[in-house]
Amino acid sequence: SERKDVNGNDREVVPMEQYKEENEKKKEYLKRYHVAELAEKEIQEEIDDLRMNKMFPALIQDGMPHGSSCMDLSEYAAQLDELLTELKDQMEQRIRIRREITQRIEAMQDETEKTVLRLRYIHWLQWEQIAERMGYGWTQVHRIHGRALTNFKME
Repeated sequence: SERKDVNGNDREVVPMEQYKEENEKKKEYLKRYHVAELAEKEIQEEIDDLRMNKMFPALIQDGMPHGSSCMDLSEYAAQLDELLTELKDQMEQRIRIRREITQRIEAMQDETEKTVLRLRYIHWLQWEQIAERMGYGWTQVHRIHGRALTNFKME
């Protein structure tokens, strides 16, 4: 069945359970931004550590004997390069996730809805902080968030 939305456009009536399920999927999708951001920081630390190990291989303090021949060091450097390449690929994958989510939020029509989603899922603010920053009450922010989720497109 169909109903009119606030703008007078036809819209499909979705059963409440299906609506809640879809919104939960959208929230999980949006939360991937924060997860990707945390992973990026971890990967960057790993990259920084590897670069230090590559620059100063004799300073590795792991208690294991390390060869000092040229061949050992060149093999070691080659393995570090390979690992760095893999880590950079992982980093790029996380950046793509964040870019995709940002673009999908940006594609929305309503600026207020976009702001709520950005503050909640990109800046990772608490509801109270969002309400204070936007000058709305807590319940109003929740209503806007509900509308935003309804209007947010995952594809």
